Amino acid sequence: MHAPQHTTRARPGARPAGSSAPAGRRRAGSSPPWALVVPASVAAVFALLPLGYLAVRSLERGPGYAWEVVADERTAVLLGRSLGLTAAVVSACLVLGVSLAWLTVRTALPGARAWSVLVTLPLAVPSYVAAFAWLSAVPGAAGFTGAALALTLVSFPYVYLPVAAALRGTDPAQEEASRSLGFGPVRTFVRVTLPQIRPAAAGGGLLVALYVLSDFGAVSLLRYDTFTRAIHTSYRASFDRTPAAALSVVLVLMTVALVAAESRTRGRAAHARTGTGTARPSVPHPLGRLRVPALAWCAAVTAAAVAFPLGTLGYWLAVGNSATWDPARLAGTAWTTLGVAAAGAALTTVLALPVGVIAARHRGRAVHLLEQAAYAGHALPGITVALSLVFFAVRYAYPLYQELPLLICAYAVLFLPVAVAATRAAVLQAPPVLEEVARSLGRSPLRVLREVTVPLAAPGVAAGAALTFVVCMKELPATLLLSPTGTDTLATRLWTETGSGSFAAAAPYAAALILLAAVPSYLLGRHRT
Repeated sequence: MHAPQHTTRARPGARPAGSSAPAGRRRAGSSPPWALVVPASVAAVFALLPLGYLAVRSLERGPGYAWEVVADERTAVLLGRSLGLTAAVVSACLVLGVSLAWLTVRTALPGARAWSVLVTLPLAVPSYVAAFAWLSAVPGAAGFTGAALALTLVSFPYVYLPVAAALRGTDPAQEEASRSLGFGPVRTFVRVTLPQIRPAAAGGGLLVALYVLSDFGAVSLLRYDTFTRAIHTSYRASFDRTPAAALSVVLVLMTVALVAAESRTRGRAAHARTGTGTARPSVPHPLGRLRVPALAWCAAVTAAAVAFPLGTLGYWLAVGNSATWDPARLAGTAWTTLGVAAAGAALTTVLALPVGVIAARHRGRAVHLLEQAAYAGHALPGITVALSLVFFAVRYAYPLYQELPLLICAYAVLFLPVAVAATRAAVLQAPPVLEEVARSLGRSPLRVLREVTVPLAAPGVAAGAALTFVVCMKELPATLLLSPTGTDTLATRLWTETGSGSFAAAAPYAAALILLAAVPSYLLGRHRT
């Protein structure tokens, strides 16, 4: 039996010899079926809803006033600071994510399965908890250095998870052929392995960039001015929403530019398996003298990203007393958090599925616009998305005002890219020839989606849903604004107690939030091993 092979298509429309269809996306001229276009368009319109609010608010006092805000020198400073922080965090996350993925998947690292789980656990640590931990232990960590450190340590799993999945899904035959031709491990990694994992790394890097641009908690605690902090300050300081709306428009344009850059970085090549449809397991590379440094690297990252925040929380729990504990309130808050996060993850996954399938299987300007639209809301600060939904509910859907469905919709707008990226990556790994065979047997596009595409991509879609569930639990600014009166989540209680300086009282909510978020993070890491 021959080992399954990968085919790489370097230009649209090219077909391998003897093949009836390309191995990656469909022909550039093919159109996605209406069964996908309609729900994908609904998801795009849903994600673009906050932009309508921004258009109304930013032009409320005329284009001239909005331009004065955008052209102000402070806006240029905020742009430089935001882009500088994003570049630093994305670069560090790519180094951490790719190196850890390669060590845990392709090498004979001792305890690789355990390390695979441990390096996903930072997903359970909210950025504001990590920021608080570092600030309380190292007061001088405030500013750019502290913000970059805290955001890197909580967001590098967004790169690790898709890269590790890509490494497991690619056939090692090409790497073995490269080594047999005399190329060393470094050159083989650069020339063979890296091109195959580039789409996954680029997608993960994009999620990190959007996460950094939209973060509010860490930059606020560490007193580093970015667009999100400036927008929040503007909303709180004045009834005039125009300056904040104009700054949010700049943030959206930055998001569109990042999505376009990621699309170019992803390249036109597509990698999919042909033959049996399953990759032969790779033989782990021996580490030799690098064994101890590799273990030290994994241990250092895990200690900084997981052990340190947990140790800080343990200290504050020990400092507190019985007066800071209210088990009944803590349990009720945790149950509410689980409920709204699960609902948000379910809605987000349903909206993301058609967008991810179209982005993976089709090309064209319309497809590109749909994908960009899905990413538009993620870079908006949570407070902007929340206010846009309040604006919509008060005018057009008043029964939703101050109700949980509005908060769940905000989660879907904010975190749609998380599910879209996971779905797209999973569909790209699935052999499209099976879908084409089903179509040739008379199956409708909707039936092919239900019976072939979704089952093949189910593990990746489930991973995206788990990631969405985690980030919904941790979301802060939109939850602060949209939670019904008297309804608290762990994030809002934590923020309230921290804002009043009651760190010992905040510690139980922070610990509960991390423990609950650690469960899907652990399962996700265990599933990927």
